[in-house]
Amino acid sequence: MKNSFIKYFAIALFSAFTIASCASSNSGDNSNLPKDISERPADESSKKYDEANLDKLKSMIESEIAKEKCTTASEWTFAPMGAKACGGPVSYIAYPKKLEASILKKIESYTQSMSEFNKKYGITSDCMMAAEPTGVKCQGEKAVLVY
Repeated sequence: MKNSFIKYFAIALFSAFTIASCASSNSGDNSNLPKDISERPADESSKKYDEANLDKLKSMIESEIAKEKCTTASEWTFAPMGAKACGGPVSYIAYPKKLEASILKKIESYTQSMSEFNKKYGITSDCMMAAEPTGVKCQGEKAVLVY
């Protein structure tokens, strides 16, 4: 009987130490734990970071063009934009001729960056050629490509 008491006492003592050692001591402070990958900032050598930069470039171009109202179609033209992995543009974009000097540099920079992105990450595409527009028309003060 004495041996079984010591056995149970030893088991209870061991269990108490085990439970105590497993208890958390940081009271909800998770600052030293690794972050979920979706919450981590993208590092400068990641595909996610490069995609975000491409998206920013495209948004800057589109927002600069969107500031202009299209009232006379002859004052607008278009350019190829982006680069498919197997060649050719992803799409075409209409822009006002008065912005040509500045906007074409940005479009070319975006296209070159996309081409480099495709090579860097081995991107593949459908290889279908984007249809080239025949002109631009104004619709609701917005430029619309004509095919």
